[in-house]
Amino acid sequence: MDIIKVKKAGPWLWIPTLYFAEGLPYFIVNTIALAVFKDMGLDNGTLGLVTTIISLPWLIKPFWSPFVDIFRSKRWWILSMQVAMAVAVLLVALLLPVTSFTMILILFLVVAFASATHDIAADGFYMLALDPKNQSAFVGVRSTFYRIASVFGQGVLVVLAGVLQRRVGDVSKAWSIVLLVSALILAAITLYHFMIVPVPADDVDNREGKSAARIFREFGESFATFFTKKDVWIAILFMLLYRLPEALSVNMLYPFFKDPVSEGGLGLTTDAYGMVYGTFGVVALLAGGIIGGVYASRVGLKKALWPMALSLALPCAVYLYMAITQPSNLWIVGGCIVFDQFGYGFGFTAYMLYMMQFADGPLKTSHYAICTAFMWLSMKIPGLFSGYLQLSLGYVGFFILVMICCIPAFAGVFFARRRLS
Repeated sequence: MDIIKVKKAGPWLWIPTLYFAEGLPYFIVNTIALAVFKDMGLDNGTLGLVTTIISLPWLIKPFWSPFVDIFRSKRWWILSMQVAMAVAVLLVALLLPVTSFTMILILFLVVAFASATHDIAADGFYMLALDPKNQSAFVGVRSTFYRIASVFGQGVLVVLAGVLQRRVGDVSKAWSIVLLVSALILAAITLYHFMIVPVPADDVDNREGKSAARIFREFGESFATFFTKKDVWIAILFMLLYRLPEALSVNMLYPFFKDPVSEGGLGLTTDAYGMVYGTFGVVALLAGGIIGGVYASRVGLKKALWPMALSLALPCAVYLYMAITQPSNLWIVGGCIVFDQFGYGFGFTAYMLYMMQFADGPLKTSHYAICTAFMWLSMKIPGLFSGYLQLSLGYVGFFILVMICCIPAFAGVFFARRRLS
């Protein structure tokens, strides 16, 4: 993939598209795939299980990140994974109306694995292609375009699917068109990157003298030292429990909004969901994150942790309120979502800062990667059972359980905060 040699392109020419390409496949797998399976009739129990399984590559990516670091160049990995993602999404688009659920699930897993690998390569390439000054200068740019991908993937594409479902009259064809549009966008970005992504001098194949056994040994050593850090089990408890209410509920939100009122849902159309949750909700999430970052930087993490924990967990009560009252007014639904997502964005900042502080030290890159693995584990274990719990409890009972989950989340905060400086 490094056959095409390009001149050293300015960061503005490739950073925006690189991080849009990092974000879009993530939301295809974690938002659009969930919506596709739900709209095609998958029950909530199986839906929670399946959507957890297809996101596992992000959980386990630290285990193959050393190979991406050593074998071939980061540019090679970026371009290879972008080709793989574009082809896999295209195959989903073409086969969705005619093939089995199992094949679609496998293809989404391919997208997930390629996307997780692309994340590793893109973040490594960013540090190789830019000097420290530019790394700091463009961190906001990369974050912004990842968030634009979030709005596009969770909002624009879902709204488009809803409009197409009404006009085409066929759910699978509507999602097929949306995925075809996504594949064409990914293909266009990939072609552009072949021509424009630079070839840094330090971006080389580092496999010389590195056997697979040595790579595993070095990774094992960094993994082992993680568990010798002070208060490691308190930190793990915090990382596993802090987002428990969200972890239990997140896979069931689309079904809740989509299921008919007679089944306890809100009966929203797909495009209405895309507008209120994928657009206004995401904007509120971003605003909460920005304000949370400013607040934490001013008062410090220890003082900010309780307010942020409360803002992340307690707004989940809006879903219990909506499950009880089943509002039909889109403004009320949208207001509840904006309130919840703003609180989540504000509160999640503390989680990221805590992981950064805990990972700090000689092996902070490896240790932070392990922290992110615990972050994903905290989300995916509850997600495995969320659908079955919802089916057995109904939406009101399920969201009561979500609120009860605030208690262990706050217990994790209590113990973690006592050990913060």
